[in-house]
Amino acid sequence: MFLLAGSTVNVCALDLSKAFDKMNHYGLFVKLMERQIPENLLLLLERWFSICISCVKWCNAWSSWFTLRCGIRQGGVLSPCLFAIYIDGLVKKVQSCGYGCYVRHTCVSILLYADDILLLAPSVSALQLLLSVCEKELQWLDMSINAKKSACLRIGPRYNAKCKCIMTSNGGEISWVNTLRYLGVHICAAHKFLCSICDAKKSFYRSFNCIFGKIGRIASENVIVELLKSKCLSSLFYGLEACPLNKSQISSLEYAIHCVFRKIFVTKSPTVVNDCLLFFNCSVADAIYRRKTKFLSKLQHTDNTLLAMFCSNMAAEIAKLPL
Repeated sequence: MFLLAGSTVNVCALDLSKAFDKMNHYGLFVKLMERQIPENLLLLLERWFSICISCVKWCNAWSSWFTLRCGIRQGGVLSPCLFAIYIDGLVKKVQSCGYGCYVRHTCVSILLYADDILLLAPSVSALQLLLSVCEKELQWLDMSINAKKSACLRIGPRYNAKCKCIMTSNGGEISWVNTLRYLGVHICAAHKFLCSICDAKKSFYRSFNCIFGKIGRIASENVIVELLKSKCLSSLFYGLEACPLNKSQISSLEYAIHCVFRKIFVTKSPTVVNDCLLFFNCSVADAIYRRKTKFLSKLQHTDNTLLAMFCSNMAAEIAKLPL
């Protein structure tokens, strides 16, 4: 909406210092009670946190066991959900401050999943105010922003204009960058919303070369292709269902797959490679179409008006994809 109106959106990706390790257990219990969680489940979580112990390994030496008084397990299934509940007040503070971006009177100034926070504002000064609001709430939660790992960029007509760095309360500077990473997707500073696929291609080549270097000379082509489909293509297509792709990016993805198929089948013939892609069902256009369709099918029954609008825009984009 803002880009269509000719405005420039300022985006800031915040990194919290040791967020999962510093989560206060009793603060979490208060948040859960405010949500009227069943008493038995609350007691279960309280007991679970009370018996968490750990130790430190240094070379071949182990420290004595100690009880964890705060923090939540990294990589745990419940960890992102519990942490999201813990910092849910941050969203409410941002929504009530009145700064940032609004679409159809709905606040879209903050997007977050667990400790991955994204702030959106129509101006640099509004972004600075949003950051100040977030810092006050995070300080109440005993958390801080890591300015060195945080980054800002601009999307819109004035994306390349030089701006003053966003400052944290302790004097840290959040610099402006050309690309930033959010939930594994690399967002670029450009005239319109654009995602970079360079890192996805690097991960794809790295994983394929690792597999091919181990079994490329002893396994059959069928085995290698199946390993490619199960272990490598996921890194190449990660997040593309939510990203707008132009023709050059789709061609770049197709070229990456063509390269590995030429290596697997030891051929330079485009006809042979295209026949192999068709036989093994590895078409890039078909894969993107299936992923976008599946992604939108999960959002069809949402009550969120913003997501419904997003679905309609994505459906229009899918209709333009080559089949």
